[in-house]
Amino acid sequence: MTQIQVLSDKPTLIAHTLNLIVDKIHTTLQQQEKFTLALAGGGTPKPLYEALAQQSLPLEKIHIFWGDERYVSAAHPDSNQRMAREAWLDQVDFPSSNIHPMPTGSNDPSVDAQTHDQELRDFFGVEAGEFPTFDIILLGMGDDGHTASLFPKTEALTVSDRLITVGNKDGQPRLTFTYPLLNHARCIIFLVAGENKRPALAQIFSPDGDETLYPAKAVQPQGELIWLLDEAAGAELNG
Repeated sequence: MTQIQVLSDKPTLIAHTLNLIVDKIHTTLQQQEKFTLALAGGGTPKPLYEALAQQSLPLEKIHIFWGDERYVSAAHPDSNQRMAREAWLDQVDFPSSNIHPMPTGSNDPSVDAQTHDQELRDFFGVEAGEFPTFDIILLGMGDDGHTASLFPKTEALTVSDRLITVGNKDGQPRLTFTYPLLNHARCIIFLVAGENKRPALAQIFSPDGDETLYPAKAVQPQGELIWLLDEAAGAELNG
């Protein structure tokens, strides 16, 4: 089930996304013991994380992951983990054992990808060949149509037998969720803002769009797929 919602501006987009996530957390935790949320990097979700820091949430039941990570230390300015910690996780009393960052310290991205793959399997209790189900995976989209660290025409797009693989951005390695892991999610929320996203969105929602050129198009989860756009990004899709 795919939903596309165009909100008037970025603050309205963030407020709507906040309400949606908080509602899903509370509703889901009425039926299960823990809630799994994978975060996105980039500038668009930062105010969302700052808003989540102001909410009263059952943090002991929420487990945080990342859909991708630049291959830098956790202290590096480009780290997705660092951004989320500064905006949200370190601003509240989040149990450290509930935060599951991607490892980037072995000097070998493929080794760290394999390590995190096994960490996810251990956490969710899934065997080789199986894929866990996240409650929410939050994704952004670049103006080139990439999502997570699945970039156009890169090898990571073809990986189907692992949870985590190595993405490539202009020769710089990154760790990323694979398509099969993304597509096993209970809910994926794309958060997209800015007029510069319109050309890629047009291709993604076109029946003729090429998934290898616009990787976000291949994200088709078994559960809900919710595209939340501000007016600048989604004006041509509205209606």
